[in-house]
Amino acid sequence: MSEKGEVDLTGAKQNTGVWLVKVPKYLSQQWAKATGRGDVGKLRICKKGNQGKPEVSFTLNEELTVIEGLEGKTVSAPREHPFTMQMVGGQTLAVFTENSSGQSEERSDGSSSGSGAGAGPDKIALEGLVVQRAECRPAVNENYMKLKRLKIEDSAKPLRLSQQLDKAVTNNYRPVANHANNLEYEKRKKEEGKRARAEKQQVLDMLFSAFEKHQFYNIRDLVEITKQPVNYLKEILRDIGNYNVKGTHKNTWELKPEYRHYQGEEKTDDYNDS
Repeated sequence: MSEKGEVDLTGAKQNTGVWLVKVPKYLSQQWAKATGRGDVGKLRICKKGNQGKPEVSFTLNEELTVIEGLEGKTVSAPREHPFTMQMVGGQTLAVFTENSSGQSEERSDGSSSGSGAGAGPDKIALEGLVVQRAECRPAVNENYMKLKRLKIEDSAKPLRLSQQLDKAVTNNYRPVANHANNLEYEKRKKEEGKRARAEKQQVLDMLFSAFEKHQFYNIRDLVEITKQPVNYLKEILRDIGNYNVKGTHKNTWELKPEYRHYQGEEKTDDYNDS
C-alpha cells in the first residue's frame, strides 16, 4: 500500500489509453439517477473502411429518458448521441483515481464506489493517458426541442413568488413590531419628557414631606411622589441625602444626619453619591 502523496504508475507502464468525453448536463444528471441500477446505455463504434475515421455514438437507456420539469411536465430526452471526435494535439492529459484505504474510489467523472472513505492514507493511481477527445452531442429531433423548451421554462421561473393567504398565519414565530421591554422604555421616557422641572424649593418641600413618613426610599418611588425627571431629582437628592450602596437598605436614599428630625433612625453602612 502506498503512503499519502505517492502515485501508483502501473497504468503508465501498461500504456493504457483513455478517452476524454464531454457530455450534456442533462445526460450526466440522468446517469446519476441510475447509480446502482446497471447500464446507462450502449456505446457503438463503427469503422468506415481501413482509412476512414470511426463513427462513435451513445444510445441512452430508455428507462433514463424521462425528465421532469415545471408543474409535473415531463419530456423524453434524446436517446441517440453521436460523438464528435478530435485529436488531443500537443497536450498531455491523464486520468487519475483516488481512494482511502481502498474503501471509496473517486473516478474521473466525480462518482464514487465502495462503502465510504476510510481512515487510512489516500491512494492515488494513474489510470492512463488521454489519447482521444470527444464531444457527445444529442441528435436534433422533436424530443430534443421539447427538452430545450422545458429547460428554458425552468430557467425563466422566478426565484420568489407572491402567494395570497386564505387565513392568518398562527405560529409561534410571528415577527413582533416592538418588544414589550422597548415599549416600556419608550413609555417611561415619554412620561419623563412630559414632566416639567419644578422650583428647587418646591421639590425640597415634597422630599422632606415624604421623608417624614418613611426613612428610606428608592429612586422610583421618589420620582412618582415628586413627578420630576430622574436626573434633576438626583441632583437635589445629592444635596440633602445619602445613597446606600450596601446593607439592609441597599439602593435606597435617606436624609443626611443634619436634615433628620425623626427619632430612632437606623444607621446606614456606607454612602455613595450617585
